Amino acid sequence: MCAKSQDLTCALSPFKPHGETIREDLNMDQKFYTYRGYPLVRKKDTIYYGYMSDPFVVMMQIMSVKKTENGDIADKIKVYQMSTDPSVDPIKAFVKNTERDSLYDALDLAAAWLQRA
Repeated sequence: MCAKSQDLTCALSPFKPHGETIREDLNMDQKFYTYRGYPLVRKKDTIYYGYMSDPFVVMMQIMSVKKTENGDIADKIKVYQMSTDPSVDPIKAFVKNTERDSLYDALDLAAAWLQRA
């Protein structure tokens, strides 16, 4: 059961950390949770999804959570696809955005965006 809304380990309990390097072309010694082959990095209510070495990553902001008997569940997530190119103006780096009602729906959409990019 998730005690805190910020507990990513609990929120992503069906996802397993990748114990070895995540991609062969990257030398990453850290362990990350992954979803559909892309790493997840979380800080408070913001989740970054994807490789910073790719042209795009997805940023997800948890806007609200609802309390249930099993713990807190994110029920409003803003999803942004953004460029990782440092030369791009930060305002223009946001390519797509939308809102989803569950973390699963947000991750599913984000995975589709990254696969098509």
